[in-house]
Amino acid sequence: MMAMEIPVVMKRIYIVDDDASVCRALGILLESYGFSVETFTRAEDFFILVSNSAPGCLLLDVHMPGLDGWETQQRLRKSGSNRPVIIMSADKNGGLNERAQKAGAVGYLQKPFTDQALIKLLEVIFGK
Repeated sequence: MMAMEIPVVMKRIYIVDDDASVCRALGILLESYGFSVETFTRAEDFFILVSNSAPGCLLLDVHMPGLDGWETQQRLRKSGSNRPVIIMSADKNGGLNERAQKAGAVGYLQKPFTDQALIKLLEVIFGK
């Protein structure tokens, strides 16, 4: 009898950012660290294509056309999702970190951020 191989469960990351180049760059980076990545340039597409119960972490941009990051975060919480969310923004206004925490995000990253800052935050979320 042959031993059955158990598939390795990949750590899934969903990226929602209206800038396709940001999605591409973050996707390449995270895949190089062994994460499984899906990208979306519209939050509406994320909600259509990803089940509320699907495991994974969401990297979420704040300023987007249509549903912005804050509205997306609010919709996730109202839906009962416990998916960890990291808010990202290039906005230089102070107070966004606090606003992200109040919205239920597990982290906030000011763009541009370092690879190490992102990976460190994801290690906390997923465990090493």
